Amino acid sequence: MNTLAPEEGFTREAVHYYRDLQERIIQAFEKLDGGGTFERNDWTREPGHRLKGGGYMRLLRGNVFEKAGVNVSHVWGTASEQGAAQMPGAKESGGRFAACGISLVTHMHNPFVPTVHMNLRCMATSKMWFGGGTDLTPTFPFDGDTRDFHAILEKACGTYSDDAYAKYKKWCDEYFYLPHRREPRGVGGIFFDDLASGDVAKDFAFQQKVGEAFLEIYPEIVRRHMSKPYTEADKDKQLYKRGRYVEFNLVYDRGTKFGFATDANPEAYLMSMPPVVKW
Repeated sequence: MNTLAPEEGFTREAVHYYRDLQERIIQAFEKLDGGGTFERNDWTREPGHRLKGGGYMRLLRGNVFEKAGVNVSHVWGTASEQGAAQMPGAKESGGRFAACGISLVTHMHNPFVPTVHMNLRCMATSKMWFGGGTDLTPTFPFDGDTRDFHAILEKACGTYSDDAYAKYKKWCDEYFYLPHRREPRGVGGIFFDDLASGDVAKDFAFQQKVGEAFLEIYPEIVRRHMSKPYTEADKDKQLYKRGRYVEFNLVYDRGTKFGFATDANPEAYLMSMPPVVKW
């Protein structure tokens, strides 16, 4: 794909879907929250910056959602040497790239409602590929939540290939793991990256299935637990669990590293940080 005119390329179609999904997630979360509304902050690169584009930041601090961020970004230009080294095909494109995606993280008031992460992204250099996934991080795991979350993702993966779920679940389990703690971040989900089968429409359709699966299952899981009574000890346990989340995102997460490498808006790629945490 020629990234000299990325605004005319496929990333434009991907951004259209990401923004539509963003709005539908926002509506679902505001309905669950029962009073909280998302702050909307759009940003663009300043004139003269080596990168073009910007993003659409959405942040909720409400009654059910202690903090929920749902961001969409679309940037293009020439990557730094550090950034280009992380992008397959960037050497062949002379560092030229276009990147877009939607990224979501929730941190909940009620410790019985699990934290969730969801990300879908599209990248173009000398080639095009997709990445993303979603994973659940409960403080108090419930077998029914884990089963239903994985079941709907398995169904989505089944539309792509017979081995997709097993492969992407394994990738998620291995990726969202804290080696220094010797423990997983949560109960998993799916994760995939550098997805480039040669059929862009098929790859993008699969990515959309993942987005729709997330929107179907996570609000249902929130509803199951958001009104449960909890103790100060329950909340304290949640805050320590958040510490593990911070450790992973700042030390290992590829998205955070990519944000630093591409000189992205720090408020956007650090929105995953919880509002209150303990160690």
